[in-house]
Amino acid sequence: MKFYNREKELQLLHEIEVTSCEHSQMTVLVGRRRIGKTKLLLKAIEGKPSVYLFASRKSESILCQQFVEEVERSLNMPIGRYTRIAALLEHLMRISKYTPFTLIIDEFQELEKIDSSIIGDIQRVWDLNKDESRINLLLSGSVYSMMKHIFEDAKEPLFSRASHIINLKAFSTDTLKTILADFNPHYTQEDLLALYMFTGGVAWYVELLMTAKAWTWKKMIEVIFQEQSLFINEGKNLLIEEIGKEYSIYFSILECISRGINTRGDIENATGVKEIGGYLSKLEKDFGIIAQLRPIFSKPASKTVKYTISDNFLTIWFRFFYKYMNYVESDNFTLLRKMVKRDYQTCSGIMLERYFRQQAKESGKYTDIGQFWDKKGQHEIDIILVNEQEQLLRIGEIKRQAKNIDFYALQNKIDHFLSLHPQLQQYTKEILTLSMKDM
Repeated sequence: MKFYNREKELQLLHEIEVTSCEHSQMTVLVGRRRIGKTKLLLKAIEGKPSVYLFASRKSESILCQQFVEEVERSLNMPIGRYTRIAALLEHLMRISKYTPFTLIIDEFQELEKIDSSIIGDIQRVWDLNKDESRINLLLSGSVYSMMKHIFEDAKEPLFSRASHIINLKAFSTDTLKTILADFNPHYTQEDLLALYMFTGGVAWYVELLMTAKAWTWKKMIEVIFQEQSLFINEGKNLLIEEIGKEYSIYFSILECISRGINTRGDIENATGVKEIGGYLSKLEKDFGIIAQLRPIFSKPASKTVKYTISDNFLTIWFRFFYKYMNYVESDNFTLLRKMVKRDYQTCSGIMLERYFRQQAKESGKYTDIGQFWDKKGQHEIDIILVNEQEQLLRIGEIKRQAKNIDFYALQNKIDHFLSLHPQLQQYTKEILTLSMKDM
């Protein structure tokens, strides 16, 4: 699959590279596994003096030997033998005084797993040499919690050393449209919704489906939920990197959320785990896997909170692969696909709401985007878009089919919402009725 999107990131990386020719730059690129970090970095350095190093979990001495071989091949010069990463970096920074170049260390967080002292040694070398060297140091990592710890924890050696931290996001909704149209010019809205639902715009998942010619929603289900599918263990592998081997309670929580059991009390009742707040906090703040949802305009301390899995793919993985792992282990993929198709409309309806809210966010037109619900669950509003500067309020309902929208009920919900927020009375109001045809 060809390289899509990332124009803003490429422009920023180009500007950083230009600056590094005068003053050394340290840039950190983070993003979930499979998001496309490595492809972005390799695209950014095409045709430029550069070295790409991949940090795998080996002894520091063996890893250094491999690094030296790659450096000598890339720079076409002998650099000697090294057994310490920091000493090798110091040599490379000295070389850059006379010959500026880009150095990429991919999966940088693995260095801390090899030996935590490596990070402190790198900090010392960087501080001593950055003012005189001209190296463009790009550090990439896919374990969110570790990268956040290394670069954002005030107690850690590399805190505040990075001049830029880039958080690479999934493909936008417009990019997904472009990709699908390139492979299937006659795609339907159902196909687009399925691609968004199953991949969330994660580059590797999109590429797998496009390469497999899974260009329709039915074909996507066949490819994802089949024997030997690369998606079967993906969720588990992805999360164990973040959470570790003691994952059972976390996985139970995530399965609940994927099925719509999304308040703290309901999750505690479903899992049988009391005092679940610590687990929820870690999933949100340390691992970045879930997010809190509050009714729009509610106070930060409001207890009217729902939890959601931030990642589309993980939502689907827990909803089907994890929940029905017995089908997977017994190779009963026919029954698994039947379960997916049975629940497809309900799941895709929820994802359609997420699609439109994400699309609104990407437009950059609104100062606030959210939903509304009351404690009794009688007045739920799917989408609320606010532009404070223009005093504009767009508010409405999202259904797969427009014919299923109850305009009378919607108006009652809106009236109730406005009665709670009199500050919006002067706003220009527009009622939204969004369905798949509006994608």
